[in-house]
Amino acid sequence: ALLGLFYAPSVSAESWESPEAYRILFLHVPFAWSSFLAFTLLFIGAVKWYAKRDENGWIWFQTGSDLGLVFGLGVITSGPIWGSAEWGTPWDWGDLRLNTFALLTAVALFLVLSRRSQADSQETRDTLSAVGLFGFALVPITALATTWYQERHPGVLIIDSEDSGLDPEIKMILLFGFLSMCVVFAGLVRLSNLRYRLAAELVGVKRGLDENSVAAPVELDSEVGS
Repeated sequence: ALLGLFYAPSVSAESWESPEAYRILFLHVPFAWSSFLAFTLLFIGAVKWYAKRDENGWIWFQTGSDLGLVFGLGVITSGPIWGSAEWGTPWDWGDLRLNTFALLTAVALFLVLSRRSQADSQETRDTLSAVGLFGFALVPITALATTWYQERHPGVLIIDSEDSGLDPEIKMILLFGFLSMCVVFAGLVRLSNLRYRLAAELVGVKRGLDENSVAAPVELDSEVGS
């Protein structure tokens, strides 16, 4: 992102309404690609939970929904800033990619808030996993939206076409920014997984202590009776 802000080459004023504002894309695009990675983690976690009732699957699901929200908010925050400068409006309700991505981020928000407000039961996990699978179905729709139906949003930036019209140096900086964002993403995944794994272990220890505290008076009563 810093390379994009300070070292990216200038673009033609004939191709862009706001040539300097395009530098926001060096933050916006890596955020978007990383959010797709987050929803992939969410999908893997949901499938593992459904298939095996695997606690690790639920941990991946929680991490995916959290990071999907974080990076999704990064996208829908940075995008309107660029849209205001380039299009003259922060949002276009007729653009398929904008609206499907907003829905994708709304799904992540729903999952995070529901996990925090609902009891952690198998029924809750099953329901949220189903919603998460629906959310992941929006990923390919969002990614290919500008191929199927392009309104304002630029086309696929990494593919050479008249729609993208990007200099190879700009694409290189975009890819470097994405790799850098992947490092941040991997660190957040590791920290989030560790957090939820420790939380699951703590719940297990607490449950064991509760069971022992209930069993102890019963054993004492039986000894007194004998």
